[in-house]
Formats: sequence, structure tokens, C-alpha cells
Amino acid sequence: MQTAQTIKMLSALAQESRLAIFRLLVEQGPEGLPVGTIGEQLGIPNATLSFHLKELLNAGLVTSRQSGRFIYYAPVIDAMNDLVGYLTENCCQGQSCARPASRTSKSRAPIAPRTRRRVP
Repeated sequence: MQTAQTIKMLSALAQESRLAIFRLLVEQGPEGLPVGTIGEQLGIPNATLSFHLKELLNAGLVTSRQSGRFIYYAPVIDAMNDLVGYLTENCCQGQSCARPASRTSKSRAPIAPRTRRRVP
């Protein structure tokens, strides 16, 4: 993936409504949803929704298809995976990125109570 395409995708997702639309479509899967359903579920007016869908489409994050009278939008899962892969390809300098096991409350050292210092 090239840097310019990555920036285009991240820019498209860097807006609350577009991020919500994309997440909804990812949850739905490759079949996507009709425009009206997207607007209803997210409470986005049609004119605004069309603008946001166009931005996601131009960034290559969604596709559209017409079925009868309805236009369906669906996520481009490969594009999403490529974006995540690009962002994480050199993660942790080749070392394991696993988080260290969290300590249980039993193994934690007690915290000393704070004392107030008097100011003269």
C-alpha cells in the first residue's frame, strides 16, 4: 500500500459520521446495507449521508451497487485489512507485541496511604 492511499483512507475515516458508517458496514459484512437503512440506523440525513458515502467510496473503503430501486454500500474488507497491515507491518521492531500478563490484585504490593503535608 502506498502512503498516498493510506492518507486518503485515514482522512476519510477521520470524521465521526464516516467512521460510524464504515464500522456499521463492517459489522454488516460484504452484503452491505441500503442507503436508507444506513441513514436510519445512524440518524444521518440523506444529503449528508450521500456526501459521507462518496468520501468513503473515493477513498476505496466501500463499494456501491444498485439492486432494483436501492443502492447498497458494502465495506471493502481487503482495503481495511491492507490499511491495518500497513500500519502494523513493522510493529514492535519484530518482537512479540503481546502485552505482559496483568498482575492480579493479590500480587500487587499495597499502596501506602498518602499523607498531607502541612504548608506553613
